[in-house]
Amino acid sequence: MKQIVGGSLTQDGSSLRTNFVSDRGAAWYADLYRRDGLHGGHVIKLGPGNDLAAREALAAWPDGLQVGGGITPENAEEWISAGASHVIVTSCLFDAEGKFLEGKLKDIVSAVGAERLVLDLSCRRVPGGWAVAMNRWQTLTELRVTAETLDMLAEHCAEFLIHAADVEGLCTGIDRELVEMLGSWRRLPMTYAGGISRIQDFDEIDALSGGAMDATAGSALDLFGGGLISYADLVARQSGKSGTERRKA
Repeated sequence: MKQIVGGSLTQDGSSLRTNFVSDRGAAWYADLYRRDGLHGGHVIKLGPGNDLAAREALAAWPDGLQVGGGITPENAEEWISAGASHVIVTSCLFDAEGKFLEGKLKDIVSAVGAERLVLDLSCRRVPGGWAVAMNRWQTLTELRVTAETLDMLAEHCAEFLIHAADVEGLCTGIDRELVEMLGSWRRLPMTYAGGISRIQDFDEIDALSGGAMDATAGSALDLFGGGLISYADLVARQSGKSGTERRKA
């Protein structure tokens, strides 16, 4: 299991920056989340050669984890059968130039159902807002992250996952403007990721979004080699929450 700086991902891996490399496999982390009752963690396959590890994680916490990375209409049902609660998709919904392919979205909904689909609208800042980024967040698409976009996609999925790719893995603070904008849209569950550097960031996300958003922490956690947030403290903080109120590690 690796903890990386998401914005450093490229196709050939030449500029990849790694925050932490664990000596434990993905299944160990999945079992930990199971024991602590943390639903909805993300198993992301960052390239080829990760299928076995992903399957081991899903087997350790069946129906408790979401899986993404290389998901297509052709293989999506296979991952649900392997134990994923949901599949996460981005790149397969666009052509090579970043044009949105509505037909691909309909195909993957036909394969697994909207109730099993998470749309990852991970984004980068552009003039006037944010654009969805694909191909390891290196290619900007034509799709802007707006209330109108969320409305258009909402009928086809169960949840949105939105990484603020410009701050992902840097532990430099959340994108407050993005959180506030997303928090004003409340039709479906939504999880924010990117820049979380202290446990108080969860309170700020609650305040900026009116309590409407979940959040996921990574690089800042001592569980992943960070020194800013204690995993045990985060779990204890959430012990009184349930359902969509529980934050995701």
